[in-house]
Amino acid sequence: MLLPWRQSGCTDLRAGVRSGSLRLVAISVEMLRADEASDWTKLGRMLRAKVTAEWPPAEWEPHVYKFILNQYEEHPETEGWHRYVVLCDGLGMSRTLVGALGAHPKPDGEVEIGYSTLPGFQRRGFATAGANAFTAWLLQQEGVMAVTACTFPHMSESIKVMERCGMIYAGAGEEPGTVKYRKSKG
Repeated sequence: MLLPWRQSGCTDLRAGVRSGSLRLVAISVEMLRADEASDWTKLGRMLRAKVTAEWPPAEWEPHVYKFILNQYEEHPETEGWHRYVVLCDGLGMSRTLVGALGAHPKPDGEVEIGYSTLPGFQRRGFATAGANAFTAWLLQQEGVMAVTACTFPHMSESIKVMERCGMIYAGAGEEPGTVKYRKSKG
C-alpha cells in the first residue's frame, strides 16, 4: 500500500527534532538491533548518550522490537517515525536517554503516537515536550491529516500529556476500555 506521505517533498524523516533540551533521535534498524540485544554500550555510542539502568521502558517487550522492524520493512517511508528521546545536557545532566516515542500510520492520513518516559525522568515535562514536538513534526509531513493517541481513562498523566499537545477527546480507542485523543492539521 502506497501511503500518501511517501510522495516527494516529504521532510527528511531521519532529521533530528528538538524541543528545548530534548532531542528526538530517529531509531535506525542498527540502533534497534543493539537495543534488542541489550547492547547498551553500542546503543549509547550510536546515540552519543548515557543509557541508564532503567532502560528499556517497561512497555518495550519483545513484540515492540518486532513491530518497529516490521513497520520499517512494510512501510519504509515511515523510517524516522520512531524516536529515542535524549536529554541534551539539560538541567545539569549529561546527555541521557530518557524515553521513546513512536508513530504508526493509520488509514486516511491519521497517525497514532505512543510515548514512554523512564521512571526517573517522569513528571518533569519530558513526555509533554517530546510528544508535543513529535506531534508538530508529524503534522508537517505531507499526507498526515491528524495525530492521535490512546490510553486508559484512569491514566490521568497520559491524558494530561495529550491535552498539553493540543489533542482533544475523540471517543473510544481501538483497544477495549481505552479513550482516544486527536489533533488535526490546521
